[in-house]
Amino acid sequence: MDTQFDTTSPRIITSPLDPWWDAPAFRGNLTKLVTSDAPTVEKITALARFLQLTGQTSHTDQWERLLQIAAIDIGVARMLEPHVDALGILAEAGHEAPDPHSAWGVYAADLPTHRVTATADGAQTVLIGEKAWCSLATELSHAIVIASDSDGNRACAVNLRDPRVRPQTSAWPSLGLKEIPSGSVAFDRAPATSVGPPNWYLDRPSFAWGGIRVAACWFGGALGMARSAAQVHLRRTGPSPMGEMQLGQLDAEVFAVRTILSQAATAADGDYKFSRAEAWRLALRVRNTVYRSVQRIQLLSKELAGPAALTGDAAFAKADADLTVYLSQHHGPRDEAALGEDISSESGTSGL
Repeated sequence: MDTQFDTTSPRIITSPLDPWWDAPAFRGNLTKLVTSDAPTVEKITALARFLQLTGQTSHTDQWERLLQIAAIDIGVARMLEPHVDALGILAEAGHEAPDPHSAWGVYAADLPTHRVTATADGAQTVLIGEKAWCSLATELSHAIVIASDSDGNRACAVNLRDPRVRPQTSAWPSLGLKEIPSGSVAFDRAPATSVGPPNWYLDRPSFAWGGIRVAACWFGGALGMARSAAQVHLRRTGPSPMGEMQLGQLDAEVFAVRTILSQAATAADGDYKFSRAEAWRLALRVRNTVYRSVQRIQLLSKELAGPAALTGDAAFAKADADLTVYLSQHHGPRDEAALGEDISSESGTSGL
């Protein structure tokens, strides 16, 4: 499909006054791509091409376009987001853009029972061990894997189709994000290419912008539910005062998230050179706020739409299940505590 994403259409992040309850006019071609039954790699690469997402795309455009996808299907946004992340990581580290037909994941989760080590084998870096929570490992072509080495941790680019990379095919019974199986992967001296110096992946400020990109996907999913619920309500004959109240509450929550994402996007794309600590503090503020608001939008949407939406609207029911699982990956109270600890630490050192 040669059609390009219409950047003149209403933008959820940068235009918070646009009516969120109306579906954007440009969604026709995008919806066709999102809802197609194309294989995972083809869908990811087609969407990246259609939306003009590269390793150099601004954060504002990344978040906006992933948000729009999530409003249609959260699972597809969850599929595309790590690919966008990987393109940015490779570009930031000075690597050439990968094959446009390749589809990437980013595997960073670290569990005591599942560790991967990067070791030198002559001039070649190899990966040994097992990594948990490797989404779509049986379908993607490549991934950036965060492995341990003698200096801490290292980001490594890996061909997932190498025979020394063995995705585990255990059952994935989840009802939410059921199309994103996330089992473990075993690496048996799998060849890899280092991406950036030791500890670079976590230490760079843009790690924080990736955290906000995920929050934009949460909001996109919640926005899709809110939009559906609002349309149900607006079609009713003689809407109830309770429904009007819930619609007003949704509007306030949507406006609040739009505003905070707009400010964060302006900061991420601005000229100010954030330190890693400054960027991550901003990311914690944004993620914690969006997380709580999205939970409320999800609940209000279900209340406004009524049980018929959950039992008779497959897209609405899927969005509810997908969003529940996606939000569960957030650290929740732990991240809220981390933000408080960061503020207390700074206050203590400044003598306040």
